Amino acid sequence: MRRILFIVLTLMSTLLPGLAHAWWQAEWSYRKPITIDGGPQAGAIGSDAGRVPVLVRLHTGNFKFEGVSETGADLRFIAADDKTVLNHQIEQFDPLLGIALIWVDVPNVSAGTPQKLWMYYGNPKAPASGNGQRSFDPDYTLVYHFAEGAVPPRDTTAYGNNGQTAVVPVEGTVIGKGAQLGTGALMLPATPSLAVQAGGALTFSAWVKPDQLGARQAIYARRDGAGELVIGIDQGVPFVQVNGQRSTPGQPIQAGQWSHLAVKAEGDNVALYVAGRPTVSLAAKLPALNTAAAIGADAPGGLPAAQGTQAAAAFAPFTGAIDEVRLSKVARADALLLADAVSQGAESRLTAFGADEQQAGKSHFGFILAAMPLDAWIVVGVLGLMMAISWAIMIAKGRHYGATSRANTTFIEHFREAAGAPLDRLAVNNTVPQDVRADSSLWRLYEVAIDEMRRRHDRGYDLSAVSSSTIGAIRAAMDGVMVREIERMSKRMNWLSTTIEGAPYVGLFGTVIGIMLVFVVAAMAGAVDINSVAPGMAAALLCTAAGLGVAIPALFGYNWLASRSDAITADMAVFVDEFVTRLAEEQGEGRAVPLAQARARA
Repeated sequence: MRRILFIVLTLMSTLLPGLAHAWWQAEWSYRKPITIDGGPQAGAIGSDAGRVPVLVRLHTGNFKFEGVSETGADLRFIAADDKTVLNHQIEQFDPLLGIALIWVDVPNVSAGTPQKLWMYYGNPKAPASGNGQRSFDPDYTLVYHFAEGAVPPRDTTAYGNNGQTAVVPVEGTVIGKGAQLGTGALMLPATPSLAVQAGGALTFSAWVKPDQLGARQAIYARRDGAGELVIGIDQGVPFVQVNGQRSTPGQPIQAGQWSHLAVKAEGDNVALYVAGRPTVSLAAKLPALNTAAAIGADAPGGLPAAQGTQAAAAFAPFTGAIDEVRLSKVARADALLLADAVSQGAESRLTAFGADEQQAGKSHFGFILAAMPLDAWIVVGVLGLMMAISWAIMIAKGRHYGATSRANTTFIEHFREAAGAPLDRLAVNNTVPQDVRADSSLWRLYEVAIDEMRRRHDRGYDLSAVSSSTIGAIRAAMDGVMVREIERMSKRMNWLSTTIEGAPYVGLFGTVIGIMLVFVVAAMAGAVDINSVAPGMAAALLCTAAGLGVAIPALFGYNWLASRSDAITADMAVFVDEFVTRLAEEQGEGRAVPLAQARARA
């Protein structure tokens, strides 16, 4: 048992260093830790925000831009488990200027324990994998980054709600490029995905920087018949207006400064947020809105032409810059809106960066081990224990069978050299070495036969004329010892047969559970690409390989040991026959008497 424990500890010592330095995939040379912390001393988002597209802002102060692709195609973002691939979208990546803006789909931003992400890079052969449609959850119906330039803005989401009019680009906004407003409205398409039902839910958010504070400036406007929704600024005070009912004045914003505005409508309440925090609310329900909306100016609706013209003139255009416009078909959580405002600002308190790490030439097998979940390690641990026990048995049995075979060979040579002498000569003269007596099964057969003869001699039997019944009794005693020797040789061999038959099934069990978990995790994370499922699949298949790796040596060892055992058993059977034959020939009742003795008796 001590030897088995030593083997198990040795295996664990070889595996644990690999776990401590887990690395996602061997092809990526570098990685950078990123900590997402919504706690009071960092992002201070108050409560869990859930799934959030977090902005990762890289610059020369936190990233050297060395070893990474010129386009950022080799960037990969991995969860803290070093297995789950997170979706991301690159808005801007310029290593010459030393700036990168990347949206990372974090499944759960918590206000409690900080969580670590890994940014991997340094693989020149890696294809681009950034995808905005998967980086923003399906409840986002429109996301404009304004990174395209002097063209209609492109919608990042899968709904394809691209802008209908070109914009004037502006550099150096709060997040890369933005749009300059004031010369005309940016019209949005009237699509089913942007339609709002009466009393429905909606969330609008954007970064705005007014050039000057004017009266009744419209930032987002939508009209449909008598229905109206307007989000704007009046002398620096943000407001929301629904069907002519406007919110009370709240927290003002400053000209020439970027401010994050958001409006959330749910049921009979419409709330306005500044810098991610609620300021005022309006007791109103959204009307049904199916027409095109406008950004940066008022929008015409379904009213007659004269009334529509009058309504359009009621709100002045917004003069200033705008960036990161988002629309959602649900009412977003307060913590998410605060996380957006905190993480997207120039000095984000939600994200923190650690020192870059370079992998130390880890093997592919090491990466498979690093991708193994807990259930796979339990299965591998069980298989490792089975392997340690089976190998300990095979080694012990092999040494035992070898010593027995050598001792039997030596004993049979002594026995045959003593042919013609009394059968108890070897026992009386003590000519057989002590180590042979300890290891030889033939010696134990011989010893029990001599003991049977001595007991009969002590009781007065004539051993010069042994009867056939006495010979049978001696043979029975030898057969009993032979059976016990066979049982001794077979001891613990059933463990090897159990290992041969059971190890593949244990490994297969681990593979099935591992594959189930891979698909469940991929579905929960919304990632179905090969990079997200391949490590887990490889780790799951390793369980089956481990099961075969335990069973195959046990099978070979079992067959080899069985052949050795059969050979020793055959030697014992032959020796019993040979001893009994000599006993009958030399001391049996019907033995041949030498001629001199026969004449003397006559």
